[in-house]
Amino acid sequence: MKTTLALLFGLSLIGTAVAQEKQAIVPEGMETTVEYYSYSPAVRAGDMVYLAGVVAGLPTDPETGEMIEATPENLDAAFDRAFIHIGEILTAAGADWDDVVDMTTYHTDMPIQIDTFLQVKNRYMKPPHTAWTAIDIDRLYPDTGITEIKITAYAPLGRE
Repeated sequence: MKTTLALLFGLSLIGTAVAQEKQAIVPEGMETTVEYYSYSPAVRAGDMVYLAGVVAGLPTDPETGEMIEATPENLDAAFDRAFIHIGEILTAAGADWDDVVDMTTYHTDMPIQIDTFLQVKNRYMKPPHTAWTAIDIDRLYPDTGITEIKITAYAPLGRE
């Protein structure tokens, strides 16, 4: 009996270890970007999903290639595109906005961006509110990047 219990207990631990291995999440269409930059848009480790930062960027002038000045309208569009992209990555990982537990944002101009960012964020993220840290920084990559959004989600494997 002890041998049987030990064997069953051992197999149970092996199954748990296999389920806890990390898995790269690469939504369809992002394969080339992943190969070029050598990163995963997200990694699932057990019940946790860690998203790489998604950069919201402003458009550039087609003639000069320079970034167009930020306005509430183009900030809204830039943030919305980033949140849509985050939603696609969450879906590919088997998660959604309700699973988000932590967000860190990096802003190149917090005073200009924060009000519009909050409006867009609140269209996607509903109460109970997630933990959130906002950081004002000097610059992002690419140069047209204005805000980077990093997300962590708790999305238990095997849930119904």
